[in-house]
Amino acid sequence: MGRRYLGRLWLIVATAAGLVLGLMAGADAHIERPSYWPLPGPDCSVSPCAGGAVPKARSLASSITTSRGGETRVVCRPDSLKRLEASIKRARRSGYDIRPHDHRRFSAAEARELTRINRALASRCRYGEIQPAVTDSGNNDRVVVLPGVYTEPTSRAKPTHDKACDPYKLSTGAYSYLGEYMCQNDANLIAVLGRSPGSGKDPDPPLVDRHGIPNRGACVRCNLQLEGSGVSADDVVVEAGDPSSGNGGPRRSAKDVGIRADRADGFVLRNVTVRHAEEHDIYVLESNGYLLDRFKTFYAGEYGVLTFVEDHGVMQNCEAAGNGDSGLYPGSGAKTSAGRDPKVYPTARYSQEIRYCDSHHNTSGYSGTDGSGTWLHHNNFYDNGLGFTTDVFTAAGHPGFPQQGDLIEKNDFYSNNFNPYLPGSDVVPSVPVPVGTGMWIAGGDDNVVRDNRFRDNKRRGAMLFAVPDAFVCGPGNGPITGCDPLKLSTSHRNSFHGNTMSGNGVDFWWDAFPGNVGNCWYSNGNATGSPKNLPDCLNGKIPWLSIGLGNLGNEAELFVCMSDLKPGGPCPWFTSPTAGKAAPADDHDHGAGGELNDALLAAVTCHSWHEMNTDQRDHMLTRMQVFMGGQIDHPGARGTTLSNQKATSVLDNACGLSFAGQFKLYKLYARAAAFTPQLRR
Repeated sequence: MGRRYLGRLWLIVATAAGLVLGLMAGADAHIERPSYWPLPGPDCSVSPCAGGAVPKARSLASSITTSRGGETRVVCRPDSLKRLEASIKRARRSGYDIRPHDHRRFSAAEARELTRINRALASRCRYGEIQPAVTDSGNNDRVVVLPGVYTEPTSRAKPTHDKACDPYKLSTGAYSYLGEYMCQNDANLIAVLGRSPGSGKDPDPPLVDRHGIPNRGACVRCNLQLEGSGVSADDVVVEAGDPSSGNGGPRRSAKDVGIRADRADGFVLRNVTVRHAEEHDIYVLESNGYLLDRFKTFYAGEYGVLTFVEDHGVMQNCEAAGNGDSGLYPGSGAKTSAGRDPKVYPTARYSQEIRYCDSHHNTSGYSGTDGSGTWLHHNNFYDNGLGFTTDVFTAAGHPGFPQQGDLIEKNDFYSNNFNPYLPGSDVVPSVPVPVGTGMWIAGGDDNVVRDNRFRDNKRRGAMLFAVPDAFVCGPGNGPITGCDPLKLSTSHRNSFHGNTMSGNGVDFWWDAFPGNVGNCWYSNGNATGSPKNLPDCLNGKIPWLSIGLGNLGNEAELFVCMSDLKPGGPCPWFTSPTAGKAAPADDHDHGAGGELNDALLAAVTCHSWHEMNTDQRDHMLTRMQVFMGGQIDHPGARGTTLSNQKATSVLDNACGLSFAGQFKLYKLYARAAAFTPQLRR
């Protein structure tokens, strides 16, 4: 029975994984190399030390003074000063936007000072493109870019997927760091390669322990600052696609990545817009210490910003819109809070911080697979399909499973009802999400969601559900550190409290997966829930009182939407919830009508049995007959089944026990069918 169930489960998972991999392969994207978290300490082979903390931005005014600690290289266009003059006039008249929720005035004194600085910089301009200035830079240097649209024609002319770069590929097909260094503009419009290649060979296959970068070379561009010199990020545009599209679509990308900072410890990017990359507008990888400040990203195929395996990082004062996956993505952040290795991270802290950003009109406002130890506060996520997602949908080689330890506080998740799946959408979605939802946490642990506002999300305010290890690291997948297909490592000890909920379809939604513990909802006002009575853990004081007992309807929705997507299928996610007719706060929105596949049948418990109506029970038992009556290992043999009437009697009796809430129905059914043959008459 167990082996047969697992075989069918893996068939479902393999089919879904094959679909995802097929879509990825069809995009002809660059495969990323196996990556490692940098060790948290600073590199003091350079002065000042690189990494070990979030870098501090140097003022624009300091770029025109003779100062210690690096050279300044200036990039400009023939019309840079005219563009600056026009921008200053607009800002003096109407102000300017750091982001849609942060409009600022511009004083006469600020105008005079910015004009003075830019004139001095223009007299020093020696570059017409950004990449040559970056390539010529060293440790502690800075590149200042005057107003203009920078299409980087030299980088664009470099071939993508150049056969000459094939010798630098690992067995996975990804370029090694040496490959990125030698072929820096194969995928990237602008590449900031912070270190020289190591003198040895990269581990292939990768090491199991991902702490510390193997074969790491010396700093050559650490502590680099790249910044625009205009009034706002709108004045300096790094264009990876079609300039005629402005800040909208279509993107017509020339390169996969707009700006890539790789092993660039102490990297600072300020006051620029990046748009229209095929994959990611801004990409920061294996860097110890970064600051992304006063930036905007528009209409990338995947992410506005992707940071991966980072530590000591901050994104702030930003806008991200029009991206096919999400606006902001801090993936596989260093696990420095819950679940940390105390030998590497002796003191709990957050490895990345995102604050004062507006992410809107994306498929998702935020996402972060295995994005641990992230602190998000004072951000706005609105007009997305899904406002926020963190998950454990982990590919082999993707470190950090399971996701743990985010603090999400004082944000506004509102009106996330944009439907990118409708014909004519200007955003091309690359992932399936439940339109009309403020947040989901898919398999995360130890996350705190507090003091936020969730409003006018017409399907749901916030969702929490499990992703069993077996779905992540089972047969056909590569090994994933921390993942055991025989365990349930995800969706434990999450807390939702002090949030203000209004105008959502259902405020809180939980799959109540059997075996999940420590998830608590309290002090959220008159919030609605599915299930209706979510555990409050005595106001959060006793988390172990919360134990998942199963919820048939919610589990059914996840299975049909995660592993059985098909044209005309039962998944409801891609239909816009009607304003004024929000999704009902019902425990079984989709239980009776959804297709019960084998994996779901194996998860249904007595708790769900008590909540089912007669039609749902009959539907489930009919599917159970098919499931249990399938061919077993011995040739020609089939499993034993019960009539629906007899099965109902068996389950009514067994589930009537006071302690039977988590009993699996398929186990009760199988034992009754095997040992009580008279029940089948």
